[in-house]
Amino acid sequence: MGKDTIVIREIELKDDLKIAKAIRSVLIEFGVPKVGTAYEDSALDCMYDTYDKAQKAYFVVVKGNDILGGAGISPLNNYNGQEPICELQKMYFMPEARGRGIGSQMMQKCLEFAKNSGFAKCYLETMPYMDDARKLYRKVGFETIDKPMGDTGHYSCSVWMLKDL
Repeated sequence: MGKDTIVIREIELKDDLKIAKAIRSVLIEFGVPKVGTAYEDSALDCMYDTYDKAQKAYFVVVKGNDILGGAGISPLNNYNGQEPICELQKMYFMPEARGRGIGSQMMQKCLEFAKNSGFAKCYLETMPYMDDARKLYRKVGFETIDKPMGDTGHYSCSVWMLKDL
């Protein structure tokens, strides 16, 4: 595997600092508010432990020693409906990982994991100005819904989407 090869794999403990830094830099790039978004999540600094549990997974995009982004699946917080729903979480890519089909590969990996973990639907929250992300979500079958589900704590996100698995 050359140093320019891009790989998507499950997160390892040694990735924690790098993924936190990557996510925060993308949030800053997009001018995302630091309050009411993933920026202030304490989980950002211990992603390996956060996702090292049943029905949870976080995948990272790796190129050489660099982490260029990631995305995760977790049961939707404080949701008590009939069917099991998961949330696509913390999907962010550094500029050099964009426009290369990596987002689609990542979606496939996450949705496959979600389905194999017994979830019926996948939920996500995003920002109205993250156009490329919303295009990708729609392409794989996410539909916009008119109100949030569960309680993610991300009250600054104003676009909610749902997909049948």
